Amino acid sequence: MKLAVYGKGGIGKSTISCNLSIALARRGQKVLQIGCDPKHDSTFTLTNFLIPTIIDTLQSKDYHYEDIWPEDIIYKGYNNVSCVEAGGPPAGAGCGGYVVGETVKLLKELNAFYEYDIIIFDVLGDVVCGGFAAPLNYADYCIIITDNGFDALFAANRIVASVREKSHSHNLKLIGLIGNRTTSRDLINEYVSHCPIPILEVLPLIEDIRVSKVKGQTIFELAEKNIELNYICDFYLNIADQILSCPEGVVAKELVDQELFSILSDFYLKSNIKTNKKLDIKSDFLII
Repeated sequence: MKLAVYGKGGIGKSTISCNLSIALARRGQKVLQIGCDPKHDSTFTLTNFLIPTIIDTLQSKDYHYEDIWPEDIIYKGYNNVSCVEAGGPPAGAGCGGYVVGETVKLLKELNAFYEYDIIIFDVLGDVVCGGFAAPLNYADYCIIITDNGFDALFAANRIVASVREKSHSHNLKLIGLIGNRTTSRDLINEYVSHCPIPILEVLPLIEDIRVSKVKGQTIFELAEKNIELNYICDFYLNIADQILSCPEGVVAKELVDQELFSILSDFYLKSNIKTNKKLDIKSDFLII
């Protein structure tokens, strides 16, 4: 099974991807996580260092694929999760989609792409072009990370559109949304009431998760020394169990931009009127 993890930039995709990779490994799966970001830090909390990228390795070998071995590009991380960083083109030049394609091509030539039960593509930012959508070409399912705010849900809606577009060419489905770092989910619920998508989990804002990333470790690794953190691991294990249940998935129809804005702003206004909260729609709605 191949999963592509998408969402607004800074929403916590890499943190969720790393912990989800471990959760799936704990369920007996052989897991490969592929970071698709020029920062090449997707797998940092799994390996505790910035591993060399596919592009760096190819350049060092003068793009002679025959001179590259699996151990040159695949690194073992915590809980035996395999890690690859695709890297990216120089700033302002090239296409990230090309880099993802070269990564998959190399893994296939090394007979490594089909050795895993689960492959997770951790993809940077929003889908703004075909390059950003490239990992969807190789995925069976897409997972969208969001929070309870307009910007993240707007990005989620664009990702829904990308999944629908890619589903015309191969069997790609949307497995569901994961709410992240949010104490409420009313806007998420309002969105999925108009664009029916499963909600896999909603993770609250937990300081220990932030601390784990600062320490360069996953929450599972920290929980080995502090069993009180096991309840956080259960969030990720719950998501893993839902994924392994082989859900049917959906191909949803995205909302038109103006429709999305109207639905969420109207809902936000009504909910604040009910609670008699004073708000400035020009400021409050834009920062939720």
